Amino acid sequence: MNDEELIEITLAGDKEAFGRLALKYKDRVYNLVLPIVGNKEDALDVVQDTFMQALAHLENFRRTSRFYTWLYRIAYNTAVGALRKRKRKPRASLEYLSEEYGDCFEAKGDAPDDEAKRRDDAAILRRELAKLSEEYRTPLILREVEGANYEQIAEILNVPVGTVRSRLHRARIALRERLERAGLRM
Repeated sequence: MNDEELIEITLAGDKEAFGRLALKYKDRVYNLVLPIVGNKEDALDVVQDTFMQALAHLENFRRTSRFYTWLYRIAYNTAVGALRKRKRKPRASLEYLSEEYGDCFEAKGDAPDDEAKRRDDAAILRRELAKLSEEYRTPLILREVEGANYEQIAEILNVPVGTVRSRLHRARIALRERLERAGLRM
């Protein structure tokens, strides 16, 4: 079943259909909120809150966008709200970046020296990505890791497409400069 069918079934009273939607998108929502909140426990709480809010407000979903874009918007707002409640900056944890995004940055190779170099480069990339401000890191992850297009990112972040383009441009420049200072050329 597609998202529209699952939404209709959920609105007709079958909450198990929403569970199928939650299963489909839970990992993607987790990957979105983890870099924002900075640790696994808070990210899991935000994911749970996101799906509870989405279910509670499903009748308000206007279907002018894709379901996951609407869901990501809820997730983003929930994550930012959790940060505000916590009243501290997100932690840039190498552990979560390594566990969550390591495969995105590592290539497989046969030569041990090449593999070791790729791992070192990936660790540098993860470390420097974690140091970017949330304003730059989130759209960069949405674009490069999640594969979201500019319009989807704009809707999720509730900013104009031009702002998304600008933030992505600045994020790429900032990341490139950080990587060069760390001795990694991209």
